Amino acid sequence: MSGKVIHTSDTKTLVKNNIRNYSMFIMLAVIMLIFAPLTNWNNWNPRNFTNIFFQNSYVLILAVGMVQVIIVQGIDLSVGSVCAFVGALSAMIYNTGVGMPIALLAALAMGIGIGAFQGAWVAYARMPAFIVTLAGMLLFRGLTYIVTKISPVSFSDDGYSLISTGTLDEVLNTGRIGPYRPMSIIIAILVLAVFFLAEFAGRKKKIDNEFEVPPSSIFIGKLVIISLLVLGLADRFARYRGLPIVVLVLGVTVFAFHFILNSTVLGRYIYAVGGNPRSAKLSGINSELVTFIVFCFMGGLTGLAAVVSTGYMNSALPQAGNLFELDAIAACYIGGVSAGGGIGTVIGVIVGGLVMSAINNGMILMNLGAHYQYVVKALILLLAVFYDVYTRRKAGLG
Repeated sequence: MSGKVIHTSDTKTLVKNNIRNYSMFIMLAVIMLIFAPLTNWNNWNPRNFTNIFFQNSYVLILAVGMVQVIIVQGIDLSVGSVCAFVGALSAMIYNTGVGMPIALLAALAMGIGIGAFQGAWVAYARMPAFIVTLAGMLLFRGLTYIVTKISPVSFSDDGYSLISTGTLDEVLNTGRIGPYRPMSIIIAILVLAVFFLAEFAGRKKKIDNEFEVPPSSIFIGKLVIISLLVLGLADRFARYRGLPIVVLVLGVTVFAFHFILNSTVLGRYIYAVGGNPRSAKLSGINSELVTFIVFCFMGGLTGLAAVVSTGYMNSALPQAGNLFELDAIAACYIGGVSAGGGIGTVIGVIVGGLVMSAINNGMILMNLGAHYQYVVKALILLLAVFYDVYTRRKAGLG
């Protein structure tokens, strides 16, 4: 049996249907190129690439959870306060001498517990997520001030910060091979090898089952572009301090939740509940349980983001987490998530978060103040939501 290869008109339809995803990658590339001459190309140097991930990984982790909450037509305004609260408690736990793995597990457990608490109010008490998480924002900010006594919690050593500012090469003491630290290149090649095997296997399976597949030229072109992006990023890391540990953490997180949303029954239920809650309920989906699980996911990822952000600051500050929720929400909408629910991807919000990070980073390198960053963020967020509303209205979806 031979699968059908889509024609040129079908290829145009494929591009049109995925323009939201493509436009984010194009926007990111354009932003990096625009800032290049304005920053004397400093935004392209290896150190800057590494610092972008050090400084913004917590937002990307939060965005992975937030996209699922928004898909089911919810919102979580409490993640900044929860980050501060969990970060403070995990720092105190770490300072008892139990070690980083226990502190990390405690942070994840606390985050999941908080997510379950808020998710129960939203899913089973049927309270609006906006109100529940707004109350959570105030509650956990107050609890943070109480447990810290409005004083920073310092670490007893540098072990806690390793997850946020350390690199795998420095931990393994790999040294340099010429200008490179090798681990990012090695892992990039391994990741690409697994990705290629999965892509070719998936394409063969579609052909065997007589599903339509893109032309070989488009398929190979996609693989080439992705390979160049992955190897290019690995090159930037390798020329500075090596592969950041937080990038490994982020990569595993993105892979896990991309798989859940795209390749599991739960993922299909999440999209179904967000797309049409009434129809999902009538088709036998336990929408309350799905919403509850999504808030548990959000809580666990908030716990992880708390450890990353606290480690980056090298202390647990009572005022930490300010506006984290807005950064995560902005990353989602810029990354193609629909304000009406039911639409969004993990990869899209990661690119959306990187768009915001690239803009912030470029303005910092240009020595522009934070007030300019707020203005630009606001305008980009408005344009992203307008684009979503406009495209949905044009498609007759709202």
